Amino acid sequence: MLSQSPGPIGIFDSGYGGLTILHGIRQLLPQYDYLYLGDNARAPYGSRSFEVVYQFTRQAVLRLFERGCQLVILGCNTASAKALRTIQQRVLPEVAPNRRVLGIIRPTVEAIGNLTQTRHVGILATEGTIRSQSYNLEIAKFHPDITVSGVACPLWAAIVEANEADSPGADYFVGKRIDQLMRKDPLIDAIILGCTHYPLLMPSIVRHVPPGVRIVPQGQYVADSLKDYLSRHAELEKLITRKGTCHYLTTENPDRFKESAQLFIHEQVNVEKTELG
Repeated sequence: MLSQSPGPIGIFDSGYGGLTILHGIRQLLPQYDYLYLGDNARAPYGSRSFEVVYQFTRQAVLRLFERGCQLVILGCNTASAKALRTIQQRVLPEVAPNRRVLGIIRPTVEAIGNLTQTRHVGILATEGTIRSQSYNLEIAKFHPDITVSGVACPLWAAIVEANEADSPGADYFVGKRIDQLMRKDPLIDAIILGCTHYPLLMPSIVRHVPPGVRIVPQGQYVADSLKDYLSRHAELEKLITRKGTCHYLTTENPDRFKESAQLFIHEQVNVEKTELG
């Protein structure tokens, strides 16, 4: 039986993109302790099947539970789209009924109603997130008057992880996908960046997005939502330790993680290797 001892907030991502979510949360809630887990050895998840993403995500969540996390955030759109509901419905009741796992799609969806005037919204995301229709379904639930169009950007995350975000090739692929999205629906006035890697492509994205179209990265909205969630769940909030620390786990070479992580958060990180599966 898992203990009810206080522990850090867990943040999981298939790779490095969840570091942008972690950064947003730490900016708003610096008092808590955090434990980040990147399954970098098996990234990316974007094109993997629902079953594989679920199994990988389950392994990661259980590892974070073992390390004392009472609350885990899936800082990955693909995991949130393909695994969150099954984790909540199947895993938690069986192994950790008092612990919580949250995703990052709903906070952005809840906010989008205030960010569009035309009620036409675009999604740029991985192939898996687009195919899952998760954003479309969630937006339809909260904002049935909004029209949603999505385009998969299969190379964007790989470009970021290869440290090529400022390259001419990156600019070409960013422009190509944004043009494709705007051709699908020229009335779009807000574009959700539905992958946590994409904020690192922001200079290119800004160059190619038409004037008057708002770009919506997720970090701020996830952080605001988490703050609200903890204020409404005092019994869970009491089980989060508060020393302002942040530690990192990776399934790949720790030295490579340290080097790549600095692209996302611009600080030295304390990282150890872990095995999943």
